[in-house]
Amino acid sequence: MPGTERVLFDYPRSSAAYRVRLGLGIKGLPHTLVPVHLLRGGGEQRTPGFRAMNPQGLLPVLRDGDSVLTQSLAILEYLDETYPDPPLLPRRPADRAIVRAMALAIACDIHPLNNLRVRRYLQDTLGLGEDAVEAWARHWILEGFTALEQRVQHHGPTRGFCFGGMVSLADLCLVPQMFNARRAGCALSAFPRLLAIDEHLRGLPAFAAAAPTD
Repeated sequence: MPGTERVLFDYPRSSAAYRVRLGLGIKGLPHTLVPVHLLRGGGEQRTPGFRAMNPQGLLPVLRDGDSVLTQSLAILEYLDETYPDPPLLPRRPADRAIVRAMALAIACDIHPLNNLRVRRYLQDTLGLGEDAVEAWARHWILEGFTALEQRVQHHGPTRGFCFGGMVSLADLCLVPQMFNARRAGCALSAFPRLLAIDEHLRGLPAFAAAAPTD
C-alpha cells in the first residue's frame, strides 16, 4: 500500500482539484491540503518547483506516499483501485462505461472550454472582451448540460445521483461543474435533474466538507 503521507496540492476554486477533494472525502482518506494560488504572482502553478511535479503546470497533484499523481480522473481511478471501499464505479462493465462517459463529458468536453487558461487566451491573446468570454463559457456549459440532463434522466432512477443509487465518479465531476456554472451566471432551470442531484449531493457530509470556502 502507498505510504501514510497523503498531500493534495489544491486551489479551492479549481474544479479539477475539487473533484479530488470529494474523492478523498468519500473514501475517508486523511490528507493535507497544500495551497497553490492560480492567480497570485502570475500563478504559483507556473513556478519551477511546481512544474517539477507536474510539467503541465496544472492542478491537482496528489502525492500519496512515494507516488506523485496528476489529472483528476486518473487520480480518482487510482484512489478507487487502491482504496476500493466505497466504490466510485458500479460493478457491471457496461455500467462502469456509462459512469465514465458522464464523467468524461464534464471533465473533457465541458470544463476545458471554460477553465482559467482558456479564458486568459481568449481575453489576452485573441482580444475578446470580458462579456464575450463569459458568453463563451456559458455556451459550452449549457450545451454540455443539455446532453447530460438526458443521460441522468435515463440512468439515474433516483433524483439523488447521476447513476443508480450510489455516489459515483460522475457525481464527483458534476458538483464542481455546477459550482462553475453558477459562477459563470448560467441559467440552470432547464436542468431539473442536475439541480436535484447537485442539491442532494451537496447535503452529504463529504461534499459539504470539500466545497470551496471562498
